[in-house]
Amino acid sequence: MVRKKGSLILCGAFLFIAWNALLLLYLWGRPPIGRLGEGGGAEPGGKEEWGGMSRGKGGRVNLAGEVIRLAEEVEIQLETQKKLLKQIESYRAVWARQKDIGKRETYDGKEVKELVVHQPTKPPLPLKDGVGDADQTEVKHTQKPVHTIASDFNVEQHQATENKKEIVSNNILATSVGSPEVVIPILVIACDRVTVKRSLDRLIQYRPSPKLYPVIVSQDCGHAETARVIASYGDQVTHISQPDLSDIRVRPEHRKFQGYYKIARHYRWALNQVFNTFSHSTVVIVEDDLEVAPDFFEYFRALYPILRSDPTLWCVSAWNDNGRDALVDPSKAELLYRTDFFPGLGWMLLKEMWDELELKWPSAFWDDWMRQPEQRKDRSCIRPEISRTITFGRKGVSLGQFFDQYLRYIKLNTEFVPFTKQDLSYLRKEKYDEQFIKEIYSAPLVKIEDLQQGGSLKGPGPYRVQYSSRDSFKVFARNLGVMDDLKSGVPRTGYRGIVCFLYRGRRVFLAPPEGWTHYDVSWS
Repeated sequence: MVRKKGSLILCGAFLFIAWNALLLLYLWGRPPIGRLGEGGGAEPGGKEEWGGMSRGKGGRVNLAGEVIRLAEEVEIQLETQKKLLKQIESYRAVWARQKDIGKRETYDGKEVKELVVHQPTKPPLPLKDGVGDADQTEVKHTQKPVHTIASDFNVEQHQATENKKEIVSNNILATSVGSPEVVIPILVIACDRVTVKRSLDRLIQYRPSPKLYPVIVSQDCGHAETARVIASYGDQVTHISQPDLSDIRVRPEHRKFQGYYKIARHYRWALNQVFNTFSHSTVVIVEDDLEVAPDFFEYFRALYPILRSDPTLWCVSAWNDNGRDALVDPSKAELLYRTDFFPGLGWMLLKEMWDELELKWPSAFWDDWMRQPEQRKDRSCIRPEISRTITFGRKGVSLGQFFDQYLRYIKLNTEFVPFTKQDLSYLRKEKYDEQFIKEIYSAPLVKIEDLQQGGSLKGPGPYRVQYSSRDSFKVFARNLGVMDDLKSGVPRTGYRGIVCFLYRGRRVFLAPPEGWTHYDVSWS
């Protein structure tokens, strides 16, 4: 093999030398470029010689000038050869791409045919509410059967292609075929809570596949006992530690908020690790005081393609801020909404969105910063009727803010919903807005007293209560039992200013007047 390569190299070198020698002889014998009969003038009508043989006294040939002329002509010829080689190379690349595209089209045609003709006839096994069932992610999803004529390939291929296009247009294909290969890491933000064990136990218990859902625990604070708890899980989790544990210089009046500054620093570092060091394309972020529902992984798996394909969405959250037991419908565990309010508390983020946010990431209060219009840019999140996370951490930098009044009463979903087998395309903005606005403003308009007394109302609703100002919203929200605070003018769980919930078993929409256009940041 080595001899063969050596012979080829010698042969190539010989051909190169021979070619250039012939080229020099050819150029030497050529007359100078210029007008004939005038000693090789460079330009038509030129009287002076350029690049040709100049003669000195006595008509002797100027050898140096001739050598220079030859060198210049060799250079011109070499440049011409270089251009030709570049053109050949560019055409070669085009030919290669065309050949590759042709192969891919042939492969795709075969793939579509197999997708339709070789569909499984048996229905998929039902998903279990069990624990650690690694086979759950491998469950096959049924598709509509397409009748094909085996003897007529053209008709068969056409029908198969049309069927594939139809499925691609909704979420079924995206969730059952496209997304199972996507790795969705779970980033656990930890500090000094040894109760992180409760969070990790549930994540590992309900995780269908360690390969598709790696758990990365990022620890700040340097708390040794918490580090030992995390380390006890061995290779079931990846434990990383935020290296900068120093205090952050803040304004004197912000010294009491030092914890918020450290949390923002930790988030930035941890998310950079997930996206830039581990090279993931998405992540679900939970904190060390969150417990997850049995269908937590199923929920995010199904909604990943919706988030990826809809530019009007920027996150998926497992949390309902108004998810108290009395405010949600326990029979509607599959119900999902769009919301303009950033919920957090178990949320999915894409790398592209992090690239946008990381450039201007705040030094503190990152969650309220996310809710500002400069970051939100009229984009929305997906949230559930019944939360897929609950918080058990009263201890923290917020000193139990809202915990005793609201958070401790949030209902955690216990019913496994097979979201990946459902068509979730209704959550795309065009479909959702049309149906949502129609449903809200076709509901009967009632007074809050009617809801509280209930005697004059018949049936479970829905009913609409209208507010027209910040103060009226806060009064109605308090009286109906929902959270009354607004961030940058957006109410918690609100979409187009509308808050949906149950009140004494009736569906209620707390809504602005019809024709709403935008939020008023002065309402915050």
